[in-house]
Amino acid sequence: MTTTDRPARPRRPRRSARAVLASVTVSALLTTLAACGDGAAPHGRAAVKPSAKPAPAWRTDPASLAALGDSITVGFDACTVLSDCPEVSWSTGTSPKVKSLARRLLPKDPAAHSWNYARTGALMSDLPQQITAAAARRPELVTVLIGANDACRSDVRAMTSPAAFRAGFERSMKTLRRALPRAQVYVAAVPDLLRLWSEGRKNPLGKQVWKLGICGSMLRDPDDVTKPAQDRRTLVRERVMAYNEALAAVCAEDRLCRFDRSVFDYRFTGQQLSTWDWFHPGLQGQQELAELAFRTITRKEDPPKGEAASAG
Repeated sequence: MTTTDRPARPRRPRRSARAVLASVTVSALLTTLAACGDGAAPHGRAAVKPSAKPAPAWRTDPASLAALGDSITVGFDACTVLSDCPEVSWSTGTSPKVKSLARRLLPKDPAAHSWNYARTGALMSDLPQQITAAAARRPELVTVLIGANDACRSDVRAMTSPAAFRAGFERSMKTLRRALPRAQVYVAAVPDLLRLWSEGRKNPLGKQVWKLGICGSMLRDPDDVTKPAQDRRTLVRERVMAYNEALAAVCAEDRLCRFDRSVFDYRFTGQQLSTWDWFHPGLQGQQELAELAFRTITRKEDPPKGEAASAG
């Protein structure tokens, strides 16, 4: 077959200039839209971001609770001398003598769904161990009232430093969150020990009991009103206030933690103190603590951050 005998190749239709321009325009548009996929938005319109995971809401009706802390929470000296009395604890008590948190929040069977891991004499450094023990129960609410023993030492020089106290609470909260990521935490302020001295010293028998060595940093020589004695008591009060500031600040960083400064502000009288030692809460004092905690736990909204962080 000669060259002239070969079949002619089919001609491709020529694209018009308008078609070529349209193709280039579409390509450019697609490139622009692809560039917007990294968060840039078309002109005049906000970028659409994936919705954030909603923060867990505070529940005002937890179905179980565990109590952590010191002698206050186990009802020491509330029933008999030198004895724990957890049945009247403000947090987990089951006795009708005190309308505890457990009896308010778990009226059907408080004993079956509340547990008390507080220990007489406990310091902040003991809190992680209590958390580990409580975690096995998987409580929905954890109550914490601790710190009085860190300030109530034989001498002011033995008080826990504010830095160590805060570090201990931060460590405790990390321990709690690893074990109980969705548990709610109620943190009560350390009570005002200076007011304790002011009210308890009105009772002659109470002052005699204090001589046995109860909270020497604050209660030693209760009738001594010289400047050195007053300065010592002021130092203890300032230390308690520093503890409360630490509790409030660390708690504020956790969405499921509520700090209650009203426990420090509460103007208790001798009627709320144990008639055995004029130091620990008696039945009425336990009742008042339960009431303060219940108000905070059942409040639908958190307090303003500024208020939560102010601890005296």
